[in-house]
Amino acid sequence: MGRLFSKYFIPLSCGISLFLPTNQLQAASCTAYDPLVFGPDKPPKAKLVRGHKGMVVTAQHLASEVGAKILREGGNAADAAVAVGYAMAVVYPAAASLGGGGFATIYDPRSAKGKASFVDYRERAPLKATENMYLDAQGNPSKTDSKVGWKAVATPGVVAGLEEIRQKWGTLSREKLIAPAIALAQDGFVLEQGDIDLLNTSQPFFRKSKESIGVFTTLEGMDLKVGDRLRQPQLAQTLRKISHHGKDGFYKGSVAKEIVKESQKSGGILSEQDLSAYKVRQFKPLQCAYRGYEIYTAPLPSAGGVALCEILGVLEHYNLKEMGLQSEESVQVQIEAMRRAYWDRRLLGDGVSPEIINHFLDPAYQMQIADHLPKKAPKNTAHLEDPFSEKHETTHYSIIDRNGMAVSITCTLDGWFGAGVLAGKTGIWMNDEMDDFSLKAGAPNMFGIPGAKANAIAPGKTPLSSMSPTIVTRSQGDVFMVTGSPGGSRIPTITLSVLTGVLDGRMNVAKAVKHSRFHEQWAPSVVEVEPKAIPTSVQHVLEKKGYHFVTRHPWGMAGSITVQKKKDSLIVSGAADPRRFGGSAVAE
Repeated sequence: MGRLFSKYFIPLSCGISLFLPTNQLQAASCTAYDPLVFGPDKPPKAKLVRGHKGMVVTAQHLASEVGAKILREGGNAADAAVAVGYAMAVVYPAAASLGGGGFATIYDPRSAKGKASFVDYRERAPLKATENMYLDAQGNPSKTDSKVGWKAVATPGVVAGLEEIRQKWGTLSREKLIAPAIALAQDGFVLEQGDIDLLNTSQPFFRKSKESIGVFTTLEGMDLKVGDRLRQPQLAQTLRKISHHGKDGFYKGSVAKEIVKESQKSGGILSEQDLSAYKVRQFKPLQCAYRGYEIYTAPLPSAGGVALCEILGVLEHYNLKEMGLQSEESVQVQIEAMRRAYWDRRLLGDGVSPEIINHFLDPAYQMQIADHLPKKAPKNTAHLEDPFSEKHETTHYSIIDRNGMAVSITCTLDGWFGAGVLAGKTGIWMNDEMDDFSLKAGAPNMFGIPGAKANAIAPGKTPLSSMSPTIVTRSQGDVFMVTGSPGGSRIPTITLSVLTGVLDGRMNVAKAVKHSRFHEQWAPSVVEVEPKAIPTSVQHVLEKKGYHFVTRHPWGMAGSITVQKKKDSLIVSGAADPRRFGGSAVAE
């Protein structure tokens, strides 16, 4: 798809990897894509922000300010999360549009019905979807149909999810919570460098849509620049309909009809029945323990929470604090724990037996893995297959209020600006979430990674995800940490890096968020590292043992919060990840 216009590493859909400058992109014979090349090459230090009454951390400072204002005006963390969600649809449409979906982990220490909850408002496969819908006459997956255009669009869940959160956990009216988003869409906001970086990922989409000309470009179709104002009056009108009619303002009526009309005239399969029948699902979060803390994270249909808890369960048997996070032994142990968890996740998919999850999270199984991690050479991977991967263009926000209620939300369109289609005059960018299914078991996706049968397409099914919104509590039950990140299949290891940075590395949250990352996911059989993530001497020793390293552009955006309690008051610390411009932590 080639959505980024700079020099970068290109994983090709035919399984070949090249390094090419921009002017050679057209020579590549397969679809090229690398969402990691985004933001500064050398991120600055993360800014540590402290407060006593709450905190909001998002990837866009205007959305952070919206959430903090809701907290100041008496709203709780759920109210702030809903207001932020609608605001992000305006100021961060590349990943948080109303045409996408998400996961929320919620922890309310004062709830009598159960403190921890998980809300799945991920996109669902349309009812007309079939397992082989993206295969050609020879049985090969299409290189574009699941990624670009209306055939790639799954039924969106954002509006239903935000309304579910507001109704079950919020205290303020829908009208009050949507009002800031309506104002931002109608009056516009001045673009800064982080906003321009997002827009630059998808300029070809903007020029193909008559509805986006003059909105996401100038009236002449030229690129917007820093200092320009982005106004979205059509999106403002859609938000007003939701404000007046709730989720029916999106899933029924004129907005739904406009979405379906655009889909049907452009080869899509979305129907009004898909929209009107959409249901949010609520589960118990996945729960595991690490260093005496309780970890609440995403259950299926996310594979991310399972991978995170399995890795933590293995690392529990090693004293990383004593070893040091960047020592030879520690790095090798972390790499091998990652590899095992990503090998196991090939069996995961929406609706698989709980027994599989229970097995992966069984302490005895994790101890067995820990006892057999290789100490010399990496474990032979020649017989292994079917790891999972997805695109990286999600976004995350973390919130806590003065009463200790916490909300951790990760949402996505899959690719930047999703399938690259605006839903007519609604102002909504639609997802390309169908690409997160396995298009064909064993066939490589855009990263050259084979798909898994458990994640095959089926009507109404939810594609597997790595999104892992996470909340950490102390043994007494009060919140200690709220975290999460975008990053596709790297999300579990990004979250792991922040957790181990705080819990094992004794870092404050800003240092843990900034801490350089590495990642291994079985296939391709390489360890991906950010610059300086592993000391050169350690890397050389591990290379001699047989490990292969590839340096990547810094990835992820782990907005995180930590909490200390002193008597009856909170000391809240937060930091936005500096790997992308524009995010902020705002204290209340």
